Amino acid sequence: MKVVTLKINDHDVTGRDDESILQVARDNNIEIPTLCFLEGLSEIGACRLCLVEIKGSPKLVSACTAHVNEGMEVFTESERLTKYRRMIIEMLFVEGNHVCSVCVSNGHCELQNLAQKLEVDHVRLMYQYPKREVDASHQRFILDHNRCVLCTRCVRVCDEVEGSHTWDVYGRGRESRIISDLNTPWGESDTCTSCGKCVHVCPTGALIEKGKSVAEMTKRREFLPYLTVMRKENGND
Repeated sequence: MKVVTLKINDHDVTGRDDESILQVARDNNIEIPTLCFLEGLSEIGACRLCLVEIKGSPKLVSACTAHVNEGMEVFTESERLTKYRRMIIEMLFVEGNHVCSVCVSNGHCELQNLAQKLEVDHVRLMYQYPKREVDASHQRFILDHNRCVLCTRCVRVCDEVEGSHTWDVYGRGRESRIISDLNTPWGESDTCTSCGKCVHVCPTGALIEKGKSVAEMTKRREFLPYLTVMRKENGND
């Protein structure tokens, strides 16, 4: 591990060579949009919203998984990046059934917030209107597949923090979905501890508490700073 010097948006910054571009950018108050990333959980680069440009490379790379190098020049904002990010948001909307006006997470949704920041006020693609189920079998929580963006935060927090590994991803492509205990109803899960961590790391209204009405569902994430500290102490960061 060593300290390296690089440029982000033409500003000189420093970071450790075991840190990601996203970590160094955030340490220097440089905003990069993310959806699947959450401090304290492993990085997988699933949402692709944190794509950045690196001078000398024709490819866009995910800032959450790419480590910084000495002399690297990174650009987090450009016409090309904005185009890609807007397209990703549009695709997430058309591949699911996101109706913000009747969602319990309206006003507290990370996908909605990103759409506003990127000025995505309409989509140019055809809506898919997939037929997806709502699993309300759990005593306290609900899983609405219509609003899931497959960020896998729930999978990772359940596996890496709670240690239950109740959740997993089933299927391929746009048929992929989150399942509990090898595709059994959530309420019949033998591994779920009902801790609620998956619910409160979910960025949308896919995982919610029962009894919430429109715009009433807020996510409580007071436990996340503790996760980050423990992860660093265990040498996983």
